[in-house]
Amino acid sequence: MIAAAVVGTVALGTGVGVWAATGGEPAGHDAAVSGRAATPSASPEPSRSYPMSEAPRTIPAVRSHTPARGPGWKPRHGERVVVGDPALADEGRLIAGELGLAYAGEKDDARAGDVRLALGGGGGNQESYAMTVRDGRVEISGPGEAGVFYGTRTLKQAVHGGGTAPEGVVRDEPAKPRRGFMVDIARKPYSAAWIEDRIRELGDLKYNELGLHFSDDQAFRIESSSHPEIVSRDHLTKAQVKKIVDLANSRHITVVPEIDSPGHLGAVLAAHPELQLRNASGVPTKGAIDISEPGSAKLVDDLLNEYAGVFPGSQWHLGGDEYQALTVKDPQASYPQLATAARKAYGSGGTVADLATGWLNDRADTVRAHDRTMRAWNDGFYRGTSVRPAKDLQVAYWTGKEIGARQPVEYLSAGREVLNYNDEYLYYVLGQPQTFVYPTGQRIYEQWNPRVLRGTTAVPARYDGQILGGSFAVWSDFPGAQSEGQVAAGIRMPLRATIQKLWDPDRPALSWAGFKRLADGLD
Repeated sequence: MIAAAVVGTVALGTGVGVWAATGGEPAGHDAAVSGRAATPSASPEPSRSYPMSEAPRTIPAVRSHTPARGPGWKPRHGERVVVGDPALADEGRLIAGELGLAYAGEKDDARAGDVRLALGGGGGNQESYAMTVRDGRVEISGPGEAGVFYGTRTLKQAVHGGGTAPEGVVRDEPAKPRRGFMVDIARKPYSAAWIEDRIRELGDLKYNELGLHFSDDQAFRIESSSHPEIVSRDHLTKAQVKKIVDLANSRHITVVPEIDSPGHLGAVLAAHPELQLRNASGVPTKGAIDISEPGSAKLVDDLLNEYAGVFPGSQWHLGGDEYQALTVKDPQASYPQLATAARKAYGSGGTVADLATGWLNDRADTVRAHDRTMRAWNDGFYRGTSVRPAKDLQVAYWTGKEIGARQPVEYLSAGREVLNYNDEYLYYVLGQPQTFVYPTGQRIYEQWNPRVLRGTTAVPARYDGQILGGSFAVWSDFPGAQSEGQVAAGIRMPLRATIQKLWDPDRPALSWAGFKRLADGLD
């Protein structure tokens, strides 16, 4: 027998720090969080029966695992899930049902085979957690409910993928606080059941946002009480939306609504032609509302106020992109009514771009009153305006292809927070119009990270802290191009690759082939 062995931490990715192992005991958490290595201590006694454990194989990969010797843990009929705090009851019931265990509620005793969920560990990252497998039991703890939930996802994957959760201690947390998936349900009416299936998938992968783009030129897809005349025949009822929101909340996912304006309002304007923007020749401009008309602001604010009650989450998307009045050579000449309104509001030098920026700021005021954090598409932020976009507006950066689109660094150097929707990697556009092609998980996995905001080039590392995360997006430009099932299959590996890079942006330990095999084994 070997008398002693030096045990090190298995670290998947960097940025969380390293821990040493002492008979399976984790080194100090403070050292881990600061990135300082803990001092190695004596290694555990050798075992005739158990080799040193390996990290659980999960998507996304856990960021640190302190190995230990032991049999690990596997669920057996009749064993319990217990919680140390009633706030964790939902998480406890969910994992108990998934693993065929009994949910026993709050208990202070310890039994063989228990899974215990607990809150604690100070005021650190609310999405961080520790999972300790030792003495035939599992304990998952974290400072917040979300972190404990993610720990249960790690346990579920470990058991489903290998049958046993390995002995030792996982310490894990995401690199990025916003990890999203967005779906355009305006152009294609996805069923409530399909959306709910995606929420379950997203929750298991540790995503925390679901964006719903439900208003566009083609349709308005959610029931409205303030303006029922705008709602398309095929739509979600508010009862269905509440069920979606409640399911998302149970998975610690925020549903982020988007009512895009002042462009992409064609379905709303079909019921309100008097508010349609027209050029100097009287020709209507597709999808554009006339922001010089007082009735336009009232209509959109009615909707924003109504749906703030439908979507109670903390995040909101204001849209702001592709206002067609600003894609012509001379907006002031083409839309004299907008130019007049701009001069009236902002003086003799006021422009149509100033007026559009003021519109976005006014809509932000409406949503801010509901205590939401707001984002808008990058091409809704105009260069050279005398009116500045509200300081608290986050930039949803999707493209550099639009007229006047600015480099990401312009926003970052001005201190703006940015979310990555890079259309080069993260846009799944049905029918592949223009230059779009269906993104592959391999390309995201091997080439993309959250600092790659535009095209294929990363912004300097000094801006990393301002990049809050990102979102994979499904756009339904040609709704008949794929069925719901085909979309779900097509985005399966891109979703997994995206979350791996949002959880840990560094080069993954597994090759793409290995990552794909892992995904196949976990599903």
